[in-house]
Amino acid sequence: MAKVGFIGLGNMGGPMAINLVKAGHQVEVFDLSDSAMASIVEHGAVQAASANAAATGKQFVITMLPAGKHVAGLYLGEQGLLSVVDHNTLMIDSSTIDAATARLVAQDAQDRGIPFIDAPVSGGVGGAVAGTLSFICGGEVDHFDHAKVVLNDMGKNIFHAGGVGAGQVAKICNNMMLSILMAGTSEALQMGIDNGLDPKVLSDIMLKSSGKNWCLELYNPVPGVMDNVPSSNDYQGGFMVDLMLKDLGLASEAAQLSKSSTPLGTLARSLFALHSRSGAGDQDFSSIIKMYQAKD
Repeated sequence: MAKVGFIGLGNMGGPMAINLVKAGHQVEVFDLSDSAMASIVEHGAVQAASANAAATGKQFVITMLPAGKHVAGLYLGEQGLLSVVDHNTLMIDSSTIDAATARLVAQDAQDRGIPFIDAPVSGGVGGAVAGTLSFICGGEVDHFDHAKVVLNDMGKNIFHAGGVGAGQVAKICNNMMLSILMAGTSEALQMGIDNGLDPKVLSDIMLKSSGKNWCLELYNPVPGVMDNVPSSNDYQGGFMVDLMLKDLGLASEAAQLSKSSTPLGTLARSLFALHSRSGAGDQDFSSIIKMYQAKD
C-alpha cells in the first residue's frame, strides 16, 4: 500500500480520503478545518500539522480545493508544495479549476522534475462516498498509469483525456452538457405536469423515446418519481447549484479563449445564476425545475 498525503477534506475530499484509508493506504491529511481532519482521523488517517507536512515523504499527494487561486497558492512559490516534494512523489490535483492554472502548476512541477496530473472528478458526493467517482485525467501517460494505484480505490471509471489541462477541459464540457440536459429535462417535465400528465408516466414514455437522457434515467428532477435522488430529499445532497454555476463559469472562460460558440451553455449559466440568486445555491442542481413552476 502507498503513503498518501491528502489536502482538502470538504464534501468530496473527505469521503475520498476515507476510501483510501479503507483500502489500506497510509494516509496523512490536512485541512484548514480541524473538525474535517478529525472526522478522517477517526477512520484511521494521521493528522498533519500543515499542508507541506502532509506532502513530505509521500508517494502520492492528492489535493481537492475550491478554485484555481487556491491550487496555485498551495503549490507554487518558495513555501509551496512543490518546494517540499521530489521526483518520487506524484502530485494529483482533483480540484475542478481552469486549465490554464493546471498547466501553470504542471510547468513548475516539470521544471523541478516532479510528476503532476490534473484529475478532476465527476459523480458528486454520493460517488465520493461510494468510491464510484469518474476521474478525468490530464498528463503524461506514465504518470496517469501510476496514479491508478490510488485512483482505483476512490473511483470506478478512470479516463486519460490527454495532456495536462485536458482533464479540466473534459470535465467542464461534461458539466456544461449536463446543465443543459437538466434544464431541458426539467422544462419538458414541467410542461407535461402543467398539461395534466403524471410525471412518472411521462418520464417512462420519454425514457423509451428519443428524449431519453441521463437526467431522466438516473436523476429525475421531479420529487417522488425516483427514490434515492436529491429531488426526493428536498433537493439536499448531490451536486449544489453553486458548484454547477462555478463549472459553467469555467466553461464560459474556456469558450472565450477558444472562441467557441456555446449559446446553450451561456443560457444554462444564466438560468442557474438566476436560480442561485433566488436562494437555491445550496440545493442540488436538479432543483432548477423550480424555475419553471408556477408560483402561488
